[in-house]
Amino acid sequence: MKRDFFIFFISIGLFLVIWEAYYWFFIKNPFVLAPPSDVLITFSQLVIGDPKFAESGFYIPTDMLYSLYHYVLGFASAILVGFSVGLIAGWSKTVERFLYPLIELIRPIPPIAWIPIAILLLKLTHTAAAFIIFIGAVFPILLNTMYGVSSVERKYVEAALTLGATKTSVMLRKVIIPASIPAFFTGLRVGSGVAWMCVVAAELFGVSQFGLGYKIQLARLYHSPDVVISYMLAIGIIGLILDRIYRAMGNRLLKWRRGFVVE
Repeated sequence: MKRDFFIFFISIGLFLVIWEAYYWFFIKNPFVLAPPSDVLITFSQLVIGDPKFAESGFYIPTDMLYSLYHYVLGFASAILVGFSVGLIAGWSKTVERFLYPLIELIRPIPPIAWIPIAILLLKLTHTAAAFIIFIGAVFPILLNTMYGVSSVERKYVEAALTLGATKTSVMLRKVIIPASIPAFFTGLRVGSGVAWMCVVAAELFGVSQFGLGYKIQLARLYHSPDVVISYMLAIGIIGLILDRIYRAMGNRLLKWRRGFVVE
């Protein structure tokens, strides 16, 4: 554990040193790029609500809450749809063949391309932002769940049938869903990362006067690279925390795999 923390801080420290050196040797212009020494100060001021920034509406805690609200709306919908459809499509080859052309037609379209449609259908609302996040997150969850279900070994299904699990609901609940959970959690982590990245795109078109993505755009108009990077840092920190939460949840639910897989 101590070794992991040491490597973590060494990695971050080395990156900051290289960034600082690059700024002072090559850039030397605060309107082009801010050095980490300035960014860390600005970030702390934005977190505590320094009046210098608060007067312009820059306050990271409030913007974090709005972005997390958009994220939860979109990602929760993606989990519900992705897991349900993936479970059905993985269990039924007929459903999979029916959905395949639709999924592969829509999946390659970047979430940002849906912004005009979201505005036309849902106007400038929080639901429109959630829709963009949903589009980005649903396919990793759906496809990984579908793969997990369709990859359950036949011997487990046959063993369950031998033991009396003749009903589809029992088979799904006792065998298929538990066996596909590892693949589902892989999709969950990938989908969460994509969803959180889509938060920025979803907020750029101004669904509200708050949000990390919206404030990045606003800071760009103010020619404040230190504020832009501070908000980028906030996005990165939350993304890291979310991934660690899902990773911990997966480790807790998948204790039974220890000793059976390489970790």
